[in-house]
Amino acid sequence: QVQLVESGGGLVQAGGSLGLSCAASGRTSSISFMGWFRQAPGKEREFVAAINWSLGSRSVADSVKGRFTISRDNTKNTVYLQMNSLKPEDTAVYYCAIRPRGASGYDYWGQGTQVTVSS
Repeated sequence: QVQLVESGGGLVQAGGSLGLSCAASGRTSSISFMGWFRQAPGKEREFVAAINWSLGSRSVADSVKGRFTISRDNTKNTVYLQMNSLKPEDTAVYYCAIRPRGASGYDYWGQGTQVTVSS
């Protein structure tokens, strides 16, 4: 089992920046990927970014490419999402998640943190 605790959400004006963090605890040795997803009101949850825990390679959704950066600190078992040039359409609950080794999907999820971007 792995537990995830997110922090860093809040309210920001369009064009501003926010940073999210997500700390993992428990069986962190099982982590293959850590990712960020978001869900806006009335919409399905969507992928934002992911990072390979060992290699550090990254993937980012086209909608946030060039604005959002995912990074990790293996020593702290923490993944970060730096969000710049925020837009009102970035408003959502942001979730971090873990894809364990051997799994086909993300099995562990954080509680979510609200990000609201005002116009």
